[in-house]
Parts: sequence; C-alpha cells; structure tokens
Amino acid sequence: MRERGRAKTKRVQVTFTQEQWELIERFRGVMGNDDAEIVRNIVLSWLAEKSVVSYRIKEKGGGAES
Repeated sequence: MRERGRAKTKRVQVTFTQEQWELIERFRGVMGNDDAEIVRNIVLSWLAEKSVVSYRIKEKGGGAES
C-alpha cells in the first residue's frame, strides 16, 4: 500500500558480485545508510555525471536557459 503524500515508486532487484558489493559498501555513511539508498544515490550520481539528468530536464522544458 502506498503511503499518502509519497511519489509513486518502483522497486527493482539487482545482483552484485562480492567484489562489486565490497566496493559499494565503501560508500555506506557517505552516500546513504541503507543498501537501497546507497545504490539509488550511486545511480543518480552517475546519471548526473553523464548529463542525463540535466538533458531530461531541458528536454521537458523545465530547465533555465543559460
């Protein structure tokens, strides 16, 4: 059941190798405290780094003109 006031969410299950997870664990406390928060923030950081986030905002007309 969806909590009132929260945006729609999508849950996904991903699998990591032990080596990948050890790398992700290094971000605990830096990019979040629980597993989902850490992985979500890593993905969002990567998207922002690749300019995907700003491109999508501009594409939808929500970005400020430079």
